[in-house]
Amino acid sequence: MTQGMVTFDGAPPPGTINLGIGQPSADLLPVDILQQASAAFFARAEPFELNYGVIAGDARFLDSLAGFLTSGYGAIATPEGLFVTGGNSQALDLVSTVFAKPGDTVFVEEPSYFLAFQIFSDHKLNVVGIPMTHDGPDIDALQRELGKTTPAFFYTIPSYHNPTGWSSSAARRQEIVALAQEHGFLVVADEPYQLLYYYAEPPAACGTMIASEVVLSLGSFSKILAPGMRLGWIQTSDVLRKQILANGFLNSGGSINHISSHIVRHAIDSGLLEAHIDKLRAALRGRVEAMDEALHTHFRGLAEWTRPDGGYFFWLRFDESVDSAALRRKAPKLETGFQAGDVFSSAGQFGNYVRLCFAHYNEDDIRDGIARMRPLFD
Repeated sequence: MTQGMVTFDGAPPPGTINLGIGQPSADLLPVDILQQASAAFFARAEPFELNYGVIAGDARFLDSLAGFLTSGYGAIATPEGLFVTGGNSQALDLVSTVFAKPGDTVFVEEPSYFLAFQIFSDHKLNVVGIPMTHDGPDIDALQRELGKTTPAFFYTIPSYHNPTGWSSSAARRQEIVALAQEHGFLVVADEPYQLLYYYAEPPAACGTMIASEVVLSLGSFSKILAPGMRLGWIQTSDVLRKQILANGFLNSGGSINHISSHIVRHAIDSGLLEAHIDKLRAALRGRVEAMDEALHTHFRGLAEWTRPDGGYFFWLRFDESVDSAALRRKAPKLETGFQAGDVFSSAGQFGNYVRLCFAHYNEDDIRDGIARMRPLFD
């Protein structure tokens, strides 16, 4: 793997509109909901609820989460198929610990979420990229790689993929699961954007396919509530869940995020979370359309892109003469920014691509940020 170390982008300097930042904006973070949910929990909390907690997660939270997913995914979820995590990055690290060993191969989409690469490197895993199409991973390419090696798992982002914004079709998801069953590898589906659709709903989450006994669906409240809660879940089969529960770190530490899960349980049960997600969809749809409009104004003929139907990201392809990494280094002088495409590659590709995020700024700032970027590409 040739991809170098990249880092998480924090807050930009004052006045800068950095469209590379993949975080929700401050106005999308519901302090009021978390205040209400926290007050409801602590008003009735017993001392034992401040202890380590059950490893898999508090039973009341898992029950509430199961109901939330049943409603959101349109398929029955059960508490027995769920496990509390500290968010999807922590979950991916845990999966890499439990289901792979140093020297194993893992397949990823090409391109893929850039910060996952360091997790795999930390675990000394070999990464093989599978090219993406608008319908999902290229099945022919996947089958060719399976003829060479069997991975420990295939890491996929099926809905509103990071960075492309594309979604795998229902048929493609089923094909991947069938290949996993045939060849004996796991499907690790990173699904934080599944509920963030702004037009038609995406195909059913991979979390609805756990009966296959090869799927681990990673879900998170970071995109639909608040990243700082550091709370998520794994949805999987009983067989795979038992393997996770046998992990020594978990046995030593108890529940990964006990208190946050209590607070979020109250947000779910009160209906506050569902109402917040509805508001998120409306706000982010406006930002999608603002960015698409601004791109047509300033980049028509210079780049190609597809407006995403959900998630956070646009993926722009420029002429092969464009070096997006070099332009990104110049962007701060124009008080703007973006993510260069090469960081999303496990093989040094996509040097003429750019990822833009529409979640961190309001519609006016998005238009301004796109306009500021334009001179870089002259």
